Amino acid sequence: MQGNFSYQNPTKLYFGDDSLKFLGDELKNYGPVVQLCYGGGSVKRNGIYDAVVSILREAGKTIVEDAGVMPNPTIEKLYDGARLAREHQADLILAVGGGSTIDYAKGVSCSAWCEEDPWEKYYVHQGEPSCRVIPVGAVLTMVGTGSEMNGGSVITNHSVGMKIGKVFGAYAFPKFTILNPKFTFTVPQYQMVAGFFDIMSHIMEQYFQGDGDYTTDYIAEGLMRSLIHSTRIAVKSPQDYEARSNIMWTATWALNTLLKCGKGGDWMVHMIGQAIGAHTDATHGMTLSAVSLPYYRHVMRYGLPKFVRFAQNVWEVRPDGKSDEQIASEGLAALERWMHDIGVVMHSAQLGVTESNIEAIADSTLIFDAGYHKLTRAEVVEILRQSL
Repeated sequence: MQGNFSYQNPTKLYFGDDSLKFLGDELKNYGPVVQLCYGGGSVKRNGIYDAVVSILREAGKTIVEDAGVMPNPTIEKLYDGARLAREHQADLILAVGGGSTIDYAKGVSCSAWCEEDPWEKYYVHQGEPSCRVIPVGAVLTMVGTGSEMNGGSVITNHSVGMKIGKVFGAYAFPKFTILNPKFTFTVPQYQMVAGFFDIMSHIMEQYFQGDGDYTTDYIAEGLMRSLIHSTRIAVKSPQDYEARSNIMWTATWALNTLLKCGKGGDWMVHMIGQAIGAHTDATHGMTLSAVSLPYYRHVMRYGLPKFVRFAQNVWEVRPDGKSDEQIASEGLAALERWMHDIGVVMHSAQLGVTESNIEAIADSTLIFDAGYHKLTRAEVVEILRQSL
């Protein structure tokens, strides 16, 4: 482990099939007005909404409905939610849903009392709040983003063709999160496997960086092995509690700031994927699956020792008589087979990417200098072409 870092994670987790019963205990810590955020209605169809509302009413809370949070929350929706929280003097923002709903709730919590334009302040300029931040709580219904235990908030602005993430500090982390694996059982297969790849991508983004001996890389390898095993079970038996609970727990630890301790991260797969999402509104995890193999095959030679380690420690590739390049390539081939096994999107053309919009997507891609190789714009275009 090199460098200096601080680690703080204030989120309290309640895990298991009885975890929702602890929501009432948490509500005692907050004022009377709760802004209830959720998406398109699935939480009403599966009964989770009714269960949460019953607990809120039993606690004597005034409920401010904030429905219709879309899979890629827009800046217009954020403005509306911030206005709602401000007008009703919300004491708690309670997100019931997946990562997009929780991302949105964190954005609302920091924007409600912001006197500047939140898009410009937080997302474009990556500023910090100088205003009151409303506490956030969460009831997770779909795994993938890790938003239940981090400060991330990704917002889309279609007018400028940008999808940008802001990682807020510990002040915006959910104060508590309810994690009941059974709440994920009714997620459609497409969304379920998209979430699975999102988890894998979060781990790989932090794994494929740095050349030292990092404790967190050993943790990452264990998380990836667990995820690979459990997802293969879950795609065949979506209601296998053990598999789904392991996946839920892995998702939380994949992106709650632990794996970046002592190192950084790459995040270029996410930058390219988010640019695709800004132009197509495609499901986030599928944008990542579509570009991951072209990206990693492009940068493999720059971080070859780590790709060799990935092949051997995660995929059990045998090194006997093989060059480092062959071992690393076998590791990526094993990743590709797993992706096929769980059924994720393999080509960006399936998401609406065409030769005609590649240049615009490249223009929307933020380029970081944090991984093994800093891409040029021309390389982004080439990776996008390879992803088709």
